[in-house]
Parts: sequence; structure tokens; C-alpha cells
Amino acid sequence: MLTRKQIDLLEFIHRRVQHDGVPPSFDEMKEALSLKSKSGIHRLITALEERGFIRRLAHRARAIEIVKLPDSLMGDGFQPRVVGGTDTGAAPAPAAMPAPEPAAPGGNAQELPVMGRIAAGTPIEAISEVASHVSVPGQMLSGQAQHYALEVKGDSMIEAGINDGDIVVIRQQTTADNGDIVVALVEGQEATLKRFRTRGKMIALEAANPDYETRLLRDDQVDVQGRLVGLIRSY
Repeated sequence: MLTRKQIDLLEFIHRRVQHDGVPPSFDEMKEALSLKSKSGIHRLITALEERGFIRRLAHRARAIEIVKLPDSLMGDGFQPRVVGGTDTGAAPAPAAMPAPEPAAPGGNAQELPVMGRIAAGTPIEAISEVASHVSVPGQMLSGQAQHYALEVKGDSMIEAGINDGDIVVIRQQTTADNGDIVVALVEGQEATLKRFRTRGKMIALEAANPDYETRLLRDDQVDVQGRLVGLIRSY
């Protein structure tokens, strides 16, 4: 059973999608529900996802698939649709990420989609479209898992051997062990490449550059989007 706030948020997203074709921004959701912070919206969205009403799509900011509606909201000619946008709500819905063919370890090279840039510095929104493709050695890929690639922007991971302009190969997963370098989505909006550590109920996103401070966030503010498994550099 959904709470009143969860129903209100689901209805607000649904109405905006039906009217504009794109979802509201987190700021608009926060104002519509009279919440004080976007972290409250993040918790409501997580609850709706856990209950099967929406699905968040990986590797892009605020891309949401409305899976179903409660009976009280049915009757509007509802059809599930994938939506996504920017803070202004003006961008068209991004295309779904193409799934690469799974590769056996040590196999032939595979073509992976490069999903835009990932911040290794101050977090930026991840670009959601496929920018290009890159050929990746099969030994970088593991089993039947899906993988994707991102271009690194920034220098916060240079002491881990990751430089600005490198292409990182990411294994898609939602969990991480302490010390893993991960793609982390912060409060559903910003994507960054950092080393992951748990500190009690907090998550530490550690840079590998003394010029950058470690970010400490509540565990409900961080979603792991994948783990670093390889790196490609052009000279």
C-alpha cells in the first residue's frame, strides 16, 4: 500500500508526463509536494521503485519508466512510457542504452556504447545518449553481465591511474565492495567516478587526488550504477 505522499508524487509525475512528454525536475517535485529537500523526493522515488510502480533506468539522470498506477489513478488512458529530462524538463526522452553482446573472458573484442562523460572531479550530470562506440578486449568483460563505457572528465582519480580523457569500462551492477571504483549517482542527479567505502550508515566517495575532499553522504543519497573493470587510453 502506498502512502499519501507516494501517491501524490506518482500522480504528479504521471500528469506531467501525459501533458509535457517529460517528467518534472527534482526541484519541481520537491515544490509540488512541499518538501524541504530533494533527498525526500529521492526516498519517495526509491519506495515507488521498490513497490513496482516505477523503474529508474541506469546511466542517466532522472529517466523514469512508469510501470503501473494504483487504481485511484487509472482511467487516463495510461500507457507505460520511458521518460527523461534535464532540470528544466525541456530535453526529449533519451533512447534506451543498447545492450552489448555478452563476452566470455578472454574472448574477442566487443563493441561497447560510450554513454558520454563521467565526472572524475566535481560531479556533473552524466550524458544519457550513446556518444560513440569503442572496441574493448573480451578479457575486460565478465560473464553474462552488461557493460558500458564512459569518457572521464576531470583529474580527481589520477593517483588511481585514471586521467582526463580516458575511457573507462564499467560493469553494470548496483552493489559495491569497500575499495571498488564505481559510477555513483548522487541524489538521483549527479554521476561521478569515485572509490566507494561504507562508514556506518554513511557512504564515502573518495577521490584519488589530494586536491579533492572525500564526500560523505547518507546511504540513501547514493546509488551504485556500475564498477570499474577496465580502462582504455589513447596517446
